[in-house]
Amino acid sequence: MATVETLLKHKGHEVWHIGPDDSVLDAIRLMDEKGVGALAVLHEGALVGIISERDYARKVILRGRSSKDTPVRDIMTRKVFHVLADESVENCMLTMTRQHIRHLPVLESGRLIGMISMGDVVRHIIASQQDQIKHLEHCLIWEETY
Repeated sequence: MATVETLLKHKGHEVWHIGPDDSVLDAIRLMDEKGVGALAVLHEGALVGIISERDYARKVILRGRSSKDTPVRDIMTRKVFHVLADESVENCMLTMTRQHIRHLPVLESGRLIGMISMGDVVRHIIASQQDQIKHLEHCLIWEETY
């Protein structure tokens, strides 16, 4: 059974983050620059929230707020679901599906060590299924040969 650590070995442990007092505009710029859909919000090294494109669309754009004048703390999601590195990829998929979220911070001893997305999980599951199909095809070819 694959774990979150397996995903992080392929993806890397780098996590893009922003502070709660930074502007939403700075957060959106950083997301664009790094090609990510969410940022961890850290205060003095501690995870205090997460800000996503969804937060921006629903809490800034739809409410007519200014992204330049709105601090991240005003729109970030404070209830952050997270996982541990030894958690199974399947459990991550369940959590993301049940909670309607696309990003999960990975914590170790309370410290942020990575971030996984729904895309990371889906890519892993598809690759795993492709490996299983190749193995079964090999078994069938071997069986037909002998």
